Amino acid sequence: MDIDSLECIPSCDGLDVEGTSHLHIPFPKAHGTAVANGTMPQSGISPATSIRELLECPICTNFMYPPIHQCRNGHTLCSNCKTVHDWCPTCRLELGDIRCLALEKVAESLELPCKYSTLGCPEVFRYNTKHKHESQCLFRPYNCPYAGSECFVNGAIPFLVSHLRDDHKVDMHTGCTFNHRYVKSKPHEVENATWMLTVFHCFGQYFCLHFEAFQIGTAPVYMAFLRFMGDENDARKFSYSLEVGGTGRKLIWEGYPRSIRDSHSKVRDSLDGLIIHRSMALFFSGGDRKELKLRVTGRIWKEQ
Repeated sequence: MDIDSLECIPSCDGLDVEGTSHLHIPFPKAHGTAVANGTMPQSGISPATSIRELLECPICTNFMYPPIHQCRNGHTLCSNCKTVHDWCPTCRLELGDIRCLALEKVAESLELPCKYSTLGCPEVFRYNTKHKHESQCLFRPYNCPYAGSECFVNGAIPFLVSHLRDDHKVDMHTGCTFNHRYVKSKPHEVENATWMLTVFHCFGQYFCLHFEAFQIGTAPVYMAFLRFMGDENDARKFSYSLEVGGTGRKLIWEGYPRSIRDSHSKVRDSLDGLIIHRSMALFFSGGDRKELKLRVTGRIWKEQ
């Protein structure tokens, strides 16, 4: 970061065919009862496990959703892998345009729990709608909100807070008000990499305050915005304000924080925050305008 001084000053102030019932498979279950002739089942593999294995793509190991493709020998693969492979991964026969309609019918008859059931999701879905739900499930892990480098870590909020503190060395503060000072000796050098992140804990929740410099076209700007470490519905229960000023003038921004479900770049590129053009920032700095001195203050409050 091309920054001479960055400082956060804390203030004291969270199978069947159509027409029959659907096959509901919550989890594989052991079959411990004897059959009619008094013998025990020979296989320990449940029907649920067998069907899951049938629907697993042999290339990417993800579940296959219609359309499901097969080679002339009956070996199956998912539609995504079909677009990048010309040969069957099992027998090496050339793939044509053969659909496995029987397996598609099996898939359409299934009901399965959300893959995030171990994280608390109680929902059960038709197989062909399960994937769409999982892409939007409220219990799915969150991506790391750190934007200084590409980070692929994800997890629950408490885990991400520890990850930000221990791995990214992000400053942690407690309280619902903040006071940032941003000093730069060469304000005419604006780079997209000039940015900072601070995490605040208040009202039992965590918030990420971003402040950075970048360019809109050829115009250098500074931007500050807040993201909520949780889902969008919970984010709208809070509001925040940001204020910057100097020499008798000030700019004020008010809004609700965006969820970290929205990526850092999505929020920044939407300009959903306090925008300070460089000429205004230099005006706020006073003096001969050869040094940038900005103080951004703000607070977070809970809506009634």
